[in-house]
Amino acid sequence: MKQLIALRVNGQSYNVEIEPQRTLLEVLRENLGFTGTKKGCGEGNCGSCTVILDRKAVNSCLVLAIEAQGKEIYTIEGLAQDRKLHPLQQSFIDHSAFQCGFCTSGMIMTAKAFLDENPHPTEEQTVRAIAGNLCRCTGYTSIVEAILAAVKQD
Repeated sequence: MKQLIALRVNGQSYNVEIEPQRTLLEVLRENLGFTGTKKGCGEGNCGSCTVILDRKAVNSCLVLAIEAQGKEIYTIEGLAQDRKLHPLQQSFIDHSAFQCGFCTSGMIMTAKAFLDENPHPTEEQTVRAIAGNLCRCTGYTSIVEAILAAVKQD
């Protein structure tokens, strides 16, 4: 039986009728069209589906959409402002911190939540912060460099 829920995504309110067992990932992608959030493993192991939920990075494949009601949700699509990329997005481009791009949105959202909590991290803290995000293409050196360089841009 479907249920009407209200979600706030990237500063906009949405009313969506869903089955109660649907994940936030499914609703973001399939109902609301936020396809920047990627489905990787579906088990919370890869980080590709990371979004920010009330200022915390979460694996949206592990959160029921119904649990996200009344919370602020941010996806990769919500980072750019006034047609200008967020410093993290620009830094990932500047440092070639992606190849296939599949992990990039989750990596950036994880980094955003981390930097919001810790605006002047060390390299070691940065490596630990992204440990839950898997990248099979670039390795992590350019990703860590991009995150640390974004701190200087801000």
